[in-house]
Amino acid sequence: MSAGADNGQATSTGIPSAKLGMWLFLASEVMFFAGLIGATIVLRAGLTHWPHPGEELSIPIAALNTFILLSSSMTMAMGVAAVHHQDVKRLRLFLTLTILLGSAFLGVKGYEYSLKFAHGHFPGTALFWDCYFTLTGFHGIHVLAGVIANLWVLSLTFRPDFLRAKGHIVEISGLYWHFVDLVWIFLFPLLYLI
Repeated sequence: MSAGADNGQATSTGIPSAKLGMWLFLASEVMFFAGLIGATIVLRAGLTHWPHPGEELSIPIAALNTFILLSSSMTMAMGVAAVHHQDVKRLRLFLTLTILLGSAFLGVKGYEYSLKFAHGHFPGTALFWDCYFTLTGFHGIHVLAGVIANLWVLSLTFRPDFLRAKGHIVEISGLYWHFVDLVWIFLFPLLYLI
């Protein structure tokens, strides 16, 4: 492991404080999304009629977005590996690809929303649409936050001492990005397939 990947103040657990802080934040985010997903499951189970997702939502569009987000997880992992290899040029490349893929995900989601709006489906139209827009909307906000965080990290890579002094934040940003991708892995089948 490179010096840039493990610097930062260690806690009594031996885990750097920034990394521990991210894990604690992600634990709270798991509870947040678990509550939303759990509420959707309970609401769906309690209703006699729930639209079949394939009739209301575009599975091919969602599958494309799933591929985009999974690809971004791979580029983020390659960015973290670039830090371990002290390769700032590859780090910049993979961060840029992650940002572009995250932005593409948001663009596709925006297109999907525009199709729903054009057909008169909005939050408040029906319980199905309330659940759909709540889950995908909050997830989209998290993707946007990840794109912004990765843009900030990318800007920091132009400092001459980045890898030595701040390289560890790539891994922290990566933890958040992988979490966002993991949430989508639960949302995709729940909303589009089941």
